[in-house]
Amino acid sequence: MIKLAILGFCGKMGQRIFALAKSDRALKVVMGLERKGHPEVGKTIDGVRIADNLEEIQDADCIIDFTVAEATLENLPYIVKYKKHAVIGTTGLTESQQEKIKEAAKKTAIVFSPNMSVGVNLLFNLVEAASKTLNGYEVLIEEAHHIHKKDAPSGTAKKIAEIINKQGFGIKTEDIKAIREDEIVGDHKIVFESEVDRIELFHHAKTRDIFVKGALIAAKWVCSRKTGLYSMSDVLFEKNKTI
Repeated sequence: MIKLAILGFCGKMGQRIFALAKSDRALKVVMGLERKGHPEVGKTIDGVRIADNLEEIQDADCIIDFTVAEATLENLPYIVKYKKHAVIGTTGLTESQQEKIKEAAKKTAIVFSPNMSVGVNLLFNLVEAASKTLNGYEVLIEEAHHIHKKDAPSGTAKKIAEIINKQGFGIKTEDIKAIREDEIVGDHKIVFESEVDRIELFHHAKTRDIFVKGALIAAKWVCSRKTGLYSMSDVLFEKNKTI
């Protein structure tokens, strides 16, 4: 059984990770971590103690982190210190912050992805295939999320642009249309258009559980690795390839 520690335990994603992990016999949530001063610190919720001391991650096998960039960077030294496997779904990280994750992965195994959804990672593959074939087409990337999402464009949209640009396209971050509206979980649309046709790829997330399910798949997978930085594509499609 894999023992999990959930960073940001009391948040929306943390609570869904806990809820779905409880129904998986291969997993056990042994602790929840929250920021210092959080009102739930010191309490026990459904058998899980809430702590604010990062030293306590040594009791877990794998850390799942869906927090914010600053918190993720604060967690990294402890993940390295205790050589804990980690799944990081935090978005909005700068290039220099991502480099720190890469450095940490030299000491332990980390799955880091802007989107943990199985469907979105399939979308990445479809976008790659399309961009290799549709040279000369105009490209539009549009994403929509809830009004609480802090980063815009989304990390997923930036990843899509990165995949397309590897084939010689010149999409800039400011070219991506980002919509923040109501409680949209996550929509991503990619349009390839020429004078003679129009091809659309679209993914609609119904609930946050799609990210949670992917993260739990990643947690079970990464625990079989010793070191290395991996993406969800590695977990799902290229299981022996490191980034």
